[in-house]
Amino acid sequence: MQIERELELRKAGFEAQERIEQIHSAQLEMETTAKATENLVNAQVAEMSAIYKHDESLGDGTSQWMKNLRAGVRSFITLGFFFLLVFVDVGLFVYGYNHGVAFPDLAEKLWNSNTQALFASIIAFHFGGRAFGK
Repeated sequence: MQIERELELRKAGFEAQERIEQIHSAQLEMETTAKATENLVNAQVAEMSAIYKHDESLGDGTSQWMKNLRAGVRSFITLGFFFLLVFVDVGLFVYGYNHGVAFPDLAEKLWNSNTQALFASIIAFHFGGRAFGK
């Protein structure tokens, strides 16, 4: 009986040791994945820093007017697309209203999922790069 008991204890100890090894392997795998992700993020940060530095160097020797124009390009594009969207929606609303289309039908047609996606894209284009830059 004592021999059987010792064999069972050894078997239990082996299973516990095997489980400990599995936990260590999983931990090493998670650490490796985290380190790879950290290296990727650091590489992207370094790339963005280099891009910003290069972008700043392009402005050296230019007039203040040109610097201001370059700084406003994102805003000009955003406002242009926003006002184009508003112009088209207002025009379609007036056209539909004059032709007797009910307001709920107009609202459903003018603010559908495609228009929502377009509006979200315009807003994301304008504010997207600024949020990550800070």
